[in-house]
Amino acid sequence: MGNSKKTFKIIVSGRVQGVGFRYYAESRANKYAVNGYVRNRPDDKVDIICQGEKEDLDQFIEEIKKGPAFSVVTNVDIEEIQNPKNYNTFEIKF
Repeated sequence: MGNSKKTFKIIVSGRVQGVGFRYYAESRANKYAVNGYVRNRPDDKVDIICQGEKEDLDQFIEEIKKGPAFSVVTNVDIEEIQNPKNYNTFEIKF
């Protein structure tokens, strides 16, 4: 495992609900071997917990900043989580 594995909490703002954003995040997570979850928030933002190798996370986050076709991402807030739990899959939480 080494300590190149990192975990981030990302809050995505903009038009990110009702546009397939969670499915987009899931497909990108699978593409880059990133684990964690994505869920809608009551304030119309999207929460993502993502865990993986730094290079994979960097690519994943770049794609999250773009978002799927009908989304409009206006802000991406990223903070590293210290001593996170271990995620073995990436899931969409409802």
